[in-house]
Amino acid sequence: MTTAPPATGSTSSLAIETSSLTKSFGRQKAVADLDLAVPTGSVYGFLGPNGSGKTSTIRMLLGLTSASSGDIRLLGGSMPGDARDVLPRVGALVEGPAFYPFLSGRANLQRLDAADRSAPASTRSSRVDAALDRVGLSHAASKKAHAYSLGMKQRLGIANALLMPRDLLVLDEPSNGLDPQGTREVRTLIRSLADEGTTVFVSSHLLAEVEQMCTHIGVMSAGRLLTQGTLDDLRALGLHRVRLLTPDADAARDVLRRLGLSPEAGVRSTDPPDSRAGVARVEADLVVEGLSPESIVAALVAADVRVRGFEVAGASLEDRFVDLTGEGFDVAG
Repeated sequence: MTTAPPATGSTSSLAIETSSLTKSFGRQKAVADLDLAVPTGSVYGFLGPNGSGKTSTIRMLLGLTSASSGDIRLLGGSMPGDARDVLPRVGALVEGPAFYPFLSGRANLQRLDAADRSAPASTRSSRVDAALDRVGLSHAASKKAHAYSLGMKQRLGIANALLMPRDLLVLDEPSNGLDPQGTREVRTLIRSLADEGTTVFVSSHLLAEVEQMCTHIGVMSAGRLLTQGTLDDLRALGLHRVRLLTPDADAARDVLRRLGLSPEAGVRSTDPPDSRAGVARVEADLVVEGLSPESIVAALVAADVRVRGFEVAGASLEDRFVDLTGEGFDVAG
């Protein structure tokens, strides 16, 4: 696994590290033998279908529930033993934000900041205003929290996590309830925080968003970590799809078969043909080691197959997720 450069002052290349972490409820294991490795300075996307153990893991990381067995290290400190020293360096938004409904957004943040013994009172007002501005809520700072939309409450929760400088942010579904513009803004915010050296651990069901903002991925299913690593490494593990436009579909399929791409591997042509008269789209899953796009095209041309278009597309994050878990993504995870 490739790791990002450590942030300033970091003593470890990993911001989060777990070993054989397990959480049991009776005979049921919500999390089993979890070995997380979250590089310092990364944006780590934590994915999994409903009931996969993501939220239980996050709660154990933050000391909100105890582990049945295993070890947790956060920012170099052992959890929960070093929680008093570690947690002031961690910002979190878990299971949706909760605020005093009849206080304004600004007043809620001021009260939450006052509860943080590490937060200096002398800079409270300026830090609250800066956090509100950073999440785009300055215009609604005086508005009562009960009048906030779900998306605005999510932003206020993120603002709370940003009241003090943080080495690690743990965000559970940070884009929940946001419109497309708000989702883009949160994505930009997360990227900017990572650029400043903050490690961001984000659980999300928005696979397209994760693919755009994360550098590393971990995939959970049934309480177990199926895979983790860089986003590029995860994509590389999946099938690559050959897409070919040609008026010679039958001859093209014959060539692809000879190259080892059999009908069982997914060779097919579209029905009806491509919009251009007489041109069919032929697709195949590229599963043969060492078979380059150039060699495929050369074989097609040598067999007098007329190539109108050709591409080799890598697997998307959604493709890999389905391959790994055997199921679609459940929003309620």
